[in-house]
Amino acid sequence: MKNMNAEGHAVVVGASLAGLRGAEALRRAGFAGRLTLVGDEAHRPYDRPPLSKAALTGEIAPEATALPNLHALDAEWRLGVAAIGLDREGREVRLADGATLSYDRLLIATGSRARPWSNPTEAGLAGVHTLRGRDDAAALRRALAAGPKRVLIIGAGFIGCEVAASCRALDHAVTLIDPGPAPLARILGQPVGEIVAALHRALGVDLRSRTKVARLEGDASGRVVRAILDDGSEVETDLVVVALGAVRNTEWLSGSGLDAGPGGVLCDEAGYVLDMEGRPDRVIAAAGDVARFPHPLYDGRPVALEHWGHAVAQGEHAGRLLAGAATGAAYAEMPAFWSSQGGVTIKSVGLTEGADAMVFAQGSPKEGRFVVVYGAKGRCIAALSFDSGRWLPAYAEQIAARAPFPPIRVGVDLHGLAVLQPGFPEERTSS
Repeated sequence: MKNMNAEGHAVVVGASLAGLRGAEALRRAGFAGRLTLVGDEAHRPYDRPPLSKAALTGEIAPEATALPNLHALDAEWRLGVAAIGLDREGREVRLADGATLSYDRLLIATGSRARPWSNPTEAGLAGVHTLRGRDDAAALRRALAAGPKRVLIIGAGFIGCEVAASCRALDHAVTLIDPGPAPLARILGQPVGEIVAALHRALGVDLRSRTKVARLEGDASGRVVRAILDDGSEVETDLVVVALGAVRNTEWLSGSGLDAGPGGVLCDEAGYVLDMEGRPDRVIAAAGDVARFPHPLYDGRPVALEHWGHAVAQGEHAGRLLAGAATGAAYAEMPAFWSSQGGVTIKSVGLTEGADAMVFAQGSPKEGRFVVVYGAKGRCIAALSFDSGRWLPAYAEQIAARAPFPPIRVGVDLHGLAVLQPGFPEERTSS
């Protein structure tokens, strides 16, 4: 009998963290056939979290973020060329350079890209940046080193807040604009958002909440010089960072018959991609930002996660799946993320979406060190820490066990704690 792992061609589209770890998992699981990794960037896989922090402040160079190989790949690399189409019937991936790659197993790990400024003409002004990839970080670092008079950041999500803190560490004047009531309120709720707002104001950030940028204006040479806000006021600036979230890279799958769109590529509980009729394609898996999958912790609601640890875990799961080495268990890794802003480390486990209550379960905002636990329909669904990460594993266990909310810690009943409303803004959208 033939050893199917000793032959065939596995193609990984997306030379990313998820793609790399998926390819390594294929090899570890015994796949000995041909292996090709395709990436639209010219670089081998690299680490993205430092790009909005240490790579901007100059502590490390953007090119020093390359990811290590944890297992020998013996792979072909097709870098600097994007995948533009998928023929599932012929089992071929079409590339932008006209080439095609046949496959008998395929991992989709195309991730996401920065959402651009809505007006293409204004987005094309010199001095207007987005931050997603290594080249973006290098360009922004050069612009910061040139000494801008003011950095305007549009969007106070995680990237916007991290860039603001990095720019203040370099002593640049910073204005942070966000339509929400407070930074990160859409994800963490207004009480925590107000704490993040206080943190940034203490750093010297000019924070403008409940505000939108109506348009960007340039000078005769095509360089940005100011932003006009929706209230008619102006911010003079020669460096703008657009931090309005991410767009998942699914356009290349148009016409493939897969259930893929702005929300990601829909997968079943095992990790196989689904077609428009809800049927799994058992030679294709997806992992990382681009994968949308039912999470058992959240009653099977499809979610797409943009977290570093998730990209690693789901990439490895998908690699084992495509190698035929999966146990059959649903992918159920606990969502987790971290952020560093102004010397404060923020960590989270679980998902806050759907939370209808929250408590400060450890420490206090006044101390600057605390843990917040979020509940929904009487059970714990997420926890977040400010400089108190050592407590998170205990709360992760309660979330995994679907423990009652408010939580109970070390035999101490915390039901007497003040239960707060998260106060998510109305415009909060799904994962």
